[in-house]
Order: sequence, then C-alpha cells, then structure tokens
Amino acid sequence: MPPKAKITKEMIIEAGLQIVRTEGDESLSVRRVAAELGCSTQPVMYHYKSVDNLKADVYAAADELHTGFIMTPDENAPNPLMSIGLRYIRFANEEKPLFVFLFQSGKFRNESFKELLEADSLDVILQPLCEAAELTMQQAKEVFALLFICVHGAASLLANNSLEYDEGYFIKLLENIFTGAVGAVKRGN
Repeated sequence: MPPKAKITKEMIIEAGLQIVRTEGDESLSVRRVAAELGCSTQPVMYHYKSVDNLKADVYAAADELHTGFIMTPDENAPNPLMSIGLRYIRFANEEKPLFVFLFQSGKFRNESFKELLEADSLDVILQPLCEAAELTMQQAKEVFALLFICVHGAASLLANNSLEYDEGYFIKLLENIFTGAVGAVKRGN
C-alpha cells in the first residue's frame, strides 16, 4: 500500500485560497479545507491550531495575489498609477469573493487613511507619479488619495453587485479624475 501524500502548509493555504475565491471567506473552515484536500481534519489542525491562524495565512496569500495582479502593467492605461487603478477595478470584477475578503471583511487593518498614505509600500507607485506629472511627494499622495477613493468605490460596487464592467468607461473615468486631481493639487486646491 503506497504511503499517503503529506499535506503541507502550502497545500492548505492554496486550498483555503481556492475556497475563498469560489465560495467566499465565510466558507473557509478546517473541515472545508480538509474536504478540499481529500483528507481528515487532523493534517490541517497539525499546521493550524485555530481557524483564525488559517484565515490570516490565506489572507496573506490573497493579498500577495492581489498585489501581483494590480502591479502587472496594463497596456490600456496611459501611466502607471492609472494602470494600477484600472487593474484594481478589474480585480474586483474578476475576483469578487477575494476582493470582499481582502477589503470588506474587517481584516484590512490601518489606523487611518493618513497611515495608508504614509505606507512605504506606496513609494513604488508615488515616485513614478511625481516624475510623470511633475509633482512633489505630498502632491502625489493627494492625487493618489483622490484616485484611490474613486477606484475603491467603483471596485466595491462591482464586487458587491451585479453591475456590468465597462473597461472603456473606467479608463475615461480614471483619466478625468487623474487630470482633475493633478490640476487641483498643482493649483493648491
């Protein structure tokens, strides 16, 4: 009789990610992951003493997937910031349960919007914006904030409703917001 396949932590995380992708985070449980892997709950519980720890690792995997998706350049966008915005909206449309898990399940943690704008991870987005639009770092943060609020709102509407995704509309919307935001911050408004 051949030995049973060893269930690794990575296999558990991948199974959990697939469950969230297709069924939503409310379906993520030790039993559901075990069923997905075709094993008893024992191997899952060996790696995860609590469902909260499992959810934290699945959240990290979903966040990594999301980051990779939005950071892939989009040929339809005229600049890197708009590319990220367009792909953020597209992710919400294509990966609705993952988007809800990442941004509407209470697991996204920042103390304030200001803290979000001060994150070092934004530098990769803000620096090219400074150069492309001839903005200071503070001005780039203001433009990013305006764009982010609009993009997140559109993404949330797509993820939570059966609205139709219209890429041409979102490209035009982002162009208008970007142009208006850059003009407003340069004027000091």
